[in-house]
Amino acid sequence: MRLLFAAIISVLIVWKTQSQEKITIQAEDGLLITADLYEIDAQKPYILLFHQAGFSRGEYKETTQKIIKFGYNCLAVDLRSGGEVNYIQNHTALLAVQKGYSTDYLSSEKDILASIKWAKERSKKPVVLFGSSFSASLCLLIAKDNPDVKAVVAFSPGEFFSDQFLLKEKLSDFKKPVFVASSKRENPFIVDMLGSVPSSSKTIFTPENGQGEHGSKSLWKSNPNNNEYWLALTMFFSKIK
Repeated sequence: MRLLFAAIISVLIVWKTQSQEKITIQAEDGLLITADLYEIDAQKPYILLFHQAGFSRGEYKETTQKIIKFGYNCLAVDLRSGGEVNYIQNHTALLAVQKGYSTDYLSSEKDILASIKWAKERSKKPVVLFGSSFSASLCLLIAKDNPDVKAVVAFSPGEFFSDQFLLKEKLSDFKKPVFVASSKRENPFIVDMLGSVPSSSKTIFTPENGQGEHGSKSLWKSNPNNNEYWLALTMFFSKIK
């Protein structure tokens, strides 16, 4: 029995190692972007996962193995604006500071665009952008007119660039499938911000039981309402296949 248990553990460890690979992608301005690749089949489309402010690709350390079950490869990306979470340091942000690159929110757009290009070249299929907080707003901004983006999952987007423009004004005639989730407190702002997005394109979700969480932390086990979010997200992906 002990030998059988040891064998099972060995298989799980090997599987985990094979399913996750750290890679680097070069942005248009030359910065090297660090990302974790979870690939089930290079021919399948990709979900590109982006973190919230002050975080890293570690935001998806717990949740990627469930997200990948939607039938997509996953790429969890360190954006140049960020820090450490779940004991995983943001290597892109560290390098950006060392090399003197701008690390404001909007500068991370370059990292998202580079990730889209990498994934499209690899699978030849359009991607799903999956953002959290400020990166959710960037995903919406980028996806609208980008032919290489199929759909968007946006957890707690907001007006993070109001000193330069309002996202609400950029989203008129947004016609791609979009799933937007938030806490109860954030929901009125989300509804207003996406007011011009056609109802046929958008799914807006907020939990019924409890307050919910900000960003993709909504999916973490530490959030008592995580099952509600997972169910809504699963239903969305079943519609866009």
